[in-house]
Amino acid sequence: MNAQVESQNTVLDWFKWILVMLLLAAAIGGNYYYGSESLLIRTLGVVALSLVAVGIALTTAKGRYVNRLRKEAWVEVRKVVWPTRQETTQTTLIVIGVVLLVALILWGIDSLLGLVVSRVIG
Repeated sequence: MNAQVESQNTVLDWFKWILVMLLLAAAIGGNYYYGSESLLIRTLGVVALSLVAVGIALTTAKGRYVNRLRKEAWVEVRKVVWPTRQETTQTTLIVIGVVLLVALILWGIDSLLGLVVSRVIG
């Protein structure tokens, strides 16, 4: 009994994914076909069809999995201890300083090698 229900869900999921692809193709094709219409109207049409497609996709097994993963990711983001503005500024200045230092070192090595090669070649 369970295998039969699972099989029906799989077939229904395939149908939903085909419908999602058709809706997205309609959004892209409609945007192209109605190219002479107002950009606002075309944008609203594409957004509306895309939202319907996402809504249908979220009702599939993979869609529910992605939605659960999104929720878990937000839980993890809330756990992050974000740096303060002062820490961010200090770290940025250190990175800029190190980049400039490495750039100067590479410039010096390049100049030295260029001088050596020009002396050897003559």
